[in-house]
Amino acid sequence: MSEKFCKESFVVKTSIVLPPDTNNYGTLFGGKLMEYIDDVAAISAMRHSRKNIVTASTDSVDFLHPIHEGNSVCLESFVTYTGRTSMEVFVRVIAEDLLTGERNICALSFLTMVAIDENGKPTEVPKVVPQSEIERELYQSAKERAEVRKKRRKETENLSKKFGTGLPW
Repeated sequence: MSEKFCKESFVVKTSIVLPPDTNNYGTLFGGKLMEYIDDVAAISAMRHSRKNIVTASTDSVDFLHPIHEGNSVCLESFVTYTGRTSMEVFVRVIAEDLLTGERNICALSFLTMVAIDENGKPTEVPKVVPQSEIERELYQSAKERAEVRKKRRKETENLSKKFGTGLPW
């Protein structure tokens, strides 16, 4: 299988936070930010694999700092690690007060994307090659995050069996 550098999957998305995107506190809806995160992660995964992809998981989104109406919100993403058919994608979210220039990291997130073929079946992806210090650090710690994901998924599957699909909800 071929190889690609992390930087080949790098994506930047910048938007201004407008009133329809905010809650009653004047800050960006968490769900809107999660949509942006999934969007840039998907583009990174498709750039890396040049295949259609699906989101397999989002590790977490910790909201570290509010993003206010009128701020810009900038998301940066790239593939940090690959399995046979899956890709771990890192996303960094930065808000900027466009009037003062103050910038804050607002969220960090890891997502797992899976490449799929024309029949919707998982398909192989190129290996990723880290180059920078941060790329190597994220690459080296990826297996540990993957183990946590596997454990969490198994726990979720077991919990879902307890709930089932019966009514009333």
